[in-house]
Amino acid sequence: MAFAHASAKGGLALGSLVLGSLVLGSLVLGGLVLVLQLLPPAAPAFAASTHADAENAVPWTHAIAMHGEPALPADFTALPYANPKAPKGGVLKLGVQGTFDSLNPFIIQGGWTSARGMRERQFGNNIFESLLARSYAEPFTLYGLIAERVRMPDSRDWIEYELNPAARFSDGSRLGVDDVIFSLELMRDKGRPPFRNWYSEISRMDVTGENRLKITFKNGDNRELPLLVSLAPIFSKAHTDRDAFDKSTLTPPVGSGPYMFKEVDPGRRVVYERNPDYWAKDLPIKAGFDNFDEIRIDYFRDETTLQEAFRKGLIDALQFRDPVRWSQGFDFPAAQDGRVTQLAIPLQVPPNVRGIAFNTRRDIFSDVRVRRALSMVFDFEWVNRNLYFGLVKRTAGYWDNSVLSSIGRPAMERELALLADHPDAVLPEVMAGTWRPAEGDGSGRDRGVLRAALALLKEAGFTLDGRRLVDADTGQQMAFEILTKNEDEEKLALAYIRTLELIGISVAARTVDPSQFEDRRTKREFDMVFNTWTASLSPGAEQYGRWSSEAADAPGTFNFVGARNPAIDSLIDALVGSRTDDEFVSAVRALDRVLISGAYAVPLFHIPDDWLGHWTTVVPPQSHSLYGHQFDTWWSKDAPSK
Repeated sequence: MAFAHASAKGGLALGSLVLGSLVLGSLVLGGLVLVLQLLPPAAPAFAASTHADAENAVPWTHAIAMHGEPALPADFTALPYANPKAPKGGVLKLGVQGTFDSLNPFIIQGGWTSARGMRERQFGNNIFESLLARSYAEPFTLYGLIAERVRMPDSRDWIEYELNPAARFSDGSRLGVDDVIFSLELMRDKGRPPFRNWYSEISRMDVTGENRLKITFKNGDNRELPLLVSLAPIFSKAHTDRDAFDKSTLTPPVGSGPYMFKEVDPGRRVVYERNPDYWAKDLPIKAGFDNFDEIRIDYFRDETTLQEAFRKGLIDALQFRDPVRWSQGFDFPAAQDGRVTQLAIPLQVPPNVRGIAFNTRRDIFSDVRVRRALSMVFDFEWVNRNLYFGLVKRTAGYWDNSVLSSIGRPAMERELALLADHPDAVLPEVMAGTWRPAEGDGSGRDRGVLRAALALLKEAGFTLDGRRLVDADTGQQMAFEILTKNEDEEKLALAYIRTLELIGISVAARTVDPSQFEDRRTKREFDMVFNTWTASLSPGAEQYGRWSSEAADAPGTFNFVGARNPAIDSLIDALVGSRTDDEFVSAVRALDRVLISGAYAVPLFHIPDDWLGHWTTVVPPQSHSLYGHQFDTWWSKDAPSK
């Protein structure tokens, strides 16, 4: 007679009596003593049930935030920097310097030479969209777009989306879960870093309903990863050639965005036309966006030609980064009679970090003392007064003007703990918060600064031989090249070179066209090169691609300087894995200190505002994002009012 069997749910049944999944001890039945033991299948069933209950308890929501809670409620009507009453119609004419030879910005080949405006903050996400969309009125918060609902546990080891059944590609075909899975697998296998790195952390994808997809990660260590996956571009599986995806192409892709390609003139012009059947045009997240019927982006050989096109009205709006052009470039008739106006938008985020980057793969720049000495020689005071009318501010660290910056702040206890295993990674003055970039007297030849730089160079094995700085062992003069791509960079390089020559260094400035510049920078074929590191209030996994040891020699990454530092690697891990604001701020400040101490670039300067010139035929909204302008929230003055 069988007294026990494993039930369908993994429990233990005795006749009509069902015992729990864990039974230990003895049971008396009709004078028989039964010794009951733990049934192996029972524990997993109990655990699985508990785990499933915990997952089911995670609520669905309209938005997720990296830290804290989303600012907007579920019934919001528009983002704060968009005008939902903006009229639709008209043409927006934009211009950029450079060229393009690809319509795929997500791969190594063409990743930095693709047409502008397909997917970017300033020119719009015109072709490609993602599951969730970012609000730039908050540090890092995402609201529903292709996915109308989302849920994610505090552990962040999985995330689940419920797609909007109305989502469509521009050809009218339905955007479904299969397209999302296809896109993530495609970017994992053929996308450029950092995309392939992020999406390779997905361990499985499960279709949990007709419009639902659950993505599980290898672990929850990278707390930003669910948000990064939520921003992945979604491609049409039916219209995307998987085998050829990693090859540069000029074939217009099919996306789900508000615009379609109307004209592609390689290297010269790209034209987008608004899709009248755009599926998301009535969603709150898109209210006040995508207001022009047509967007034209023209390419110009150099900055001077671009500026002249703006003055002639061939371009409606243009961002200015040169204080000289900003202060003196509005003397033409249209600006004097009010048809062209200047707009300065205060930035509420850390400024982008512009610098002249050292290629530390070169022997000459492998010694941090050399890099520190050469950084000291740049005379910002002279440059600001003589080239920029005193309108720019010196950049010191990588998150200036924010709570994330280490400048002026001594290291907190949490920072000290993070840096404990790397005692030599931070200079004492940087740790104390007293460090500042070397400040010259504005003469371009400050003797005190030059003497201090020479002292460091002597420590590194260099000595003056007459008017030449030479290697003490080989007698070879220190010499290198600075790579530039436009007039403004060349002007800065020449000012820097004049000071370097005072201490016996032979330096040449090499100006190439933007396409060759990007190719040489990507292939690391440079000594020093101008570079800009974008900054935000929510740095995260993108720091791996910029600074990690793994990215130093990987093709297609943004680690142009070749940084290889265990302290950097551990601090990126710490900031990505932060669970509280205190942990996050401490990790970013500690990373800031290590990057400053490593002297990976000569810090230059930044503009405190977002400078724009525009013809009054196009109208900006009254409010702007934390990051400045977005042309997809502007509209035509002549468009019919709603």
